[in-house]
Amino acid sequence: MRIKAITGTIIFLLLTGDIFIQGCAMQDRAAVMSSGKVLVMDLSDNSEYQPLLEGVPQTCGMRSGKVYLKSGESCGQHSTEAHEEMLVFLSGSGLAYIGEEQTPHEVGAGKVCYIPPFTTHDNKNTGTEPLVYIYCVTPIGGLEKDHTDSAQDQHEH
Repeated sequence: MRIKAITGTIIFLLLTGDIFIQGCAMQDRAAVMSSGKVLVMDLSDNSEYQPLLEGVPQTCGMRSGKVYLKSGESCGQHSTEAHEEMLVFLSGSGLAYIGEEQTPHEVGAGKVCYIPPFTTHDNKNTGTEPLVYIYCVTPIGGLEKDHTDSAQDQHEH
């Protein structure tokens, strides 16, 4: 089965604690005009979960947040389902357990981790300092459901 992907352009830069996002291009350009706004926001310095992007109508479907795990904490095993996920690690060190085998991958400050669709994963802080990262989740074209009002789709680490 061939999956038809929706094309998109998203510029995502982490610069001095700010996040810049510039629009997206989709097959239906008119649909993008209502959600294709540039957003600039500050990352918080506190030790709580910080939602960044909450999906439609704020974005074309991408959701993201800043996660803060204390030493020994984990985000809990979950699946990407019909989404791709990227993790950008800002500080700390830990392990990302990915796939059915829960293969451990070293993660931490300065690393980026891509997790494909339909993949289980869990992130655990194995260091002594907080493990802080940003996750970005976006639906893959043709397989996503409309989750705009679904509490179970809130992908929080």
